[in-house]
Amino acid sequence: MLYIWDIETIIEQTKNENQLDIHSEANNQLSSPMSFNVSTNTLTFNYLEVNGYISKMKIKESDENLVKIMIYHELGYYLTFKKHKHDLRTLMYGEDEEVEALKNEIETNAWEYGRTLAPEELLDSYDKVRELDARLLKGL
Repeated sequence: MLYIWDIETIIEQTKNENQLDIHSEANNQLSSPMSFNVSTNTLTFNYLEVNGYISKMKIKESDENLVKIMIYHELGYYLTFKKHKHDLRTLMYGEDEEVEALKNEIETNAWEYGRTLAPEELLDSYDKVRELDARLLKGL
């Protein structure tokens, strides 16, 4: 099990390695393992949810590397919003189909851009986590 300070250390190392000027914070009220808030430029994590997510990933990878993969994915949101100026009014006021299409585009971009941050030795695991994550979201 990873503790808050373990995850904070991994986040700081990853931010420094990629020279990213973002904030990070722990929040035990967060209902997902990690979240990136574009408005506040903050990566937030819930260490209990992170550990729960790790336990669902049935791949041979260290807990630390799985946290790095989660961070790369969240940083993918940072990069997608930096590179694409999505019309976020669509999320608030769009038709259901428009909202779903934009969410899918943002999620796909986050995985793709996050993959560009992952080192070569983690790419296979990154792809496996992406596949398992998609299955978890579908309830499989």
